[in-house]
Amino acid sequence: MQDERNVTVHELIGEFLAARAVRKPSVHTLQAYRRDLTSIVALVAPGDEGASLPLAALSPRVLRGAFARFAADRAPASVYRAWSSWNSFFTFLVTEGVVAGNPMPAVDKPRMAPLSPKPLRGEDTPEQLLAAVSRSDERQRDPWPERDVVVLALALCAGLRLSELLALRTGSFAGRPGERRVEVAGKGGRPRTVPIEPELDAVVERYLVSRAQRVSRSTDVLLVDGRGQPLRRGGLQYLVESCFRRAGITDRVPRGAQLHALRHTFATRLAEDGANASEIMRLLGHASLTTSQNYIEVTSAQQRAAVRANRTNRALGRLG
Repeated sequence: MQDERNVTVHELIGEFLAARAVRKPSVHTLQAYRRDLTSIVALVAPGDEGASLPLAALSPRVLRGAFARFAADRAPASVYRAWSSWNSFFTFLVTEGVVAGNPMPAVDKPRMAPLSPKPLRGEDTPEQLLAAVSRSDERQRDPWPERDVVVLALALCAGLRLSELLALRTGSFAGRPGERRVEVAGKGGRPRTVPIEPELDAVVERYLVSRAQRVSRSTDVLLVDGRGQPLRRGGLQYLVESCFRRAGITDRVPRGAQLHALRHTFATRLAEDGANASEIMRLLGHASLTTSQNYIEVTSAQQRAAVRANRTNRALGRLG
């Protein structure tokens, strides 16, 4: 075990981030880890003192005080994320033999309510969206319906996250006809395989044909812009928002969901069609079965509300 008095927190944060980078997380994830860790260090040792802060200085009492100040002007979700980052950091240090134990259980964290699924509203909204986007819109500067449809379809029919879409390569699709699948680099570095049906496979193939005709630049990144450059996070978000506008369904997209609403629609429809929580967990790459169970519970509540709205039930109530 290393001597805590001679090692700085700054050095160990670097080692932790390097170890995490091997898992190939998104750049956004690594930046969030660094921001959460250095923000607390800055509260413990402001200014230049943070660079030489020894690990031994981070007692449970010091960490509790730093987190109390951190939480003063931040949302519970931000505090919870920072707590999780520090918990992962100390778990890494325990595994590496740097410290004997993890002090984070002694530091309070906000109690987070389960996140409610936010699918697209309206029974036929996904179908309306796909139909509208599949047609060329002359109002666009450079319409590319095959590319736009494949983005929507991979979220609606395979449940891919934004970061997972950006990580796809042309070789991410494999398998014989009828047994096709897409290999996904999931959240937290967890890979998963999602089966794709012939209809989605055909959408991917049409996009690849159009891509070869439009783009001469050689890259194995699946999703590119009109110049052949890999799509970035902001570009993909804008693409999805423009698809909603073109389809006239912006009022049916839950606030703040955007592309994630498509993934939630995929999961909600799985639950409506009888998939259990374990199946949803595997297909969507959830880390917790509880997250997957949320879709089933919401679907059950919607079904009960529909039954409750039945006028015959109200008539029965009047019989007494």
